[in-house]
Amino acid sequence: MDFALSEELQMVRDMAKDFAEREILPNIEDDEKNHKFRPELVKKMGELGFFGTIVPEEYGGNPELGFLGMAIMAEEVARVSASWGLPFNMQTVGPATILLKFGNEEQRKKYLPGLVSGELIGCFAITEPNSGSDVASMKTTAKKVDDGYVLNGQKMWISSAHVAHVAIVFAYTDTQAKPKHRGMSCFCIDMKDNPGIEAKAIETKLGLFCAPTSEIAFSDAKVPLDALVGEEGSGFKQCMTMLDRTRLSCAARAVGVARACLEESAKYAQERTQFGKPIAEFEMIQDELAQMSVRCEAARLLVHRAAWLTDQGARCTREVSTAKYYAAEAAVANANEAMKIFGSYGYSSEYPAERYLRDSKSYQVVEGTSNIQKVIIASYVLGKHG
Repeated sequence: MDFALSEELQMVRDMAKDFAEREILPNIEDDEKNHKFRPELVKKMGELGFFGTIVPEEYGGNPELGFLGMAIMAEEVARVSASWGLPFNMQTVGPATILLKFGNEEQRKKYLPGLVSGELIGCFAITEPNSGSDVASMKTTAKKVDDGYVLNGQKMWISSAHVAHVAIVFAYTDTQAKPKHRGMSCFCIDMKDNPGIEAKAIETKLGLFCAPTSEIAFSDAKVPLDALVGEEGSGFKQCMTMLDRTRLSCAARAVGVARACLEESAKYAQERTQFGKPIAEFEMIQDELAQMSVRCEAARLLVHRAAWLTDQGARCTREVSTAKYYAAEAAVANANEAMKIFGSYGYSSEYPAERYLRDSKSYQVVEGTSNIQKVIIASYVLGKHG
């Protein structure tokens, strides 16, 4: 068992760290204040190969780095900005998983190079106003007509949708299927210049201010026949496969936030003095820092194991859910501890502690809530999965 990163992975880690500190950090306060999304940063990330780690070379990728390479880079970026960790999912981990595993060659050639380079901005749409953890309860439909499909319905809390060029969308092509989820299908849809698609920004969010979030309304939205990914009725399986990958990315980003909480808290504790000495010399502060450090290390190991298994082609739903659950809880716990260490200054936007707290909460919700991850883990413990 070798825990050491290869020289190439170390270089990738250092490159991502340097990019985040050079390109994101100097503008983070202004961007957060103005809820600013900068598409030029997506292109820069694409140019550096951030989005190609799971994509074959013929589509512009560098698959030798794999999901482990993605996780390492996502952690480094999220350490500086949780918002800017989102493009890893929106560009390739979500859409690329679908197109590579279930799409056809024409779809791959049309979309993957642009998603990898950052020329195209992507997204995927599952959640609806009344459908979250229960994916099969979604109401969006796609009715087949002679020359395409007509979509009707609404999607909610979709990252990047109103700035996206392409979306992976899940909808029912057969509402009478038994069991119901067998009527779900998957589509790869061009988001621009379709009068039946309206995507609007959601402005009222607790955190992730630089990551655009949207609602989508499909009103007799006509898409061509070749928008269908795979076969009709295979959408639920495709969705679950994709979630195993996007949850992994989410877990890696949560580690980045947990680590940022630790590093900033340790720095502040050595600068802040009370009772004539730095607060880092008080045992209760040391206890908090020690626990934060243990959470970071444990979460990272879980993420790296899940990423490695994914790269080996193993079925690792349990390991991914374990990593996602623990990393999300670690990020929130570390953010809470950071607020305690920073005291009144933690409550101020003068320091990043309050941003870490706001951003960390997203990891307990997105890509399947912490409760859903526990349900999945428990099902394996109880022998309900082989």
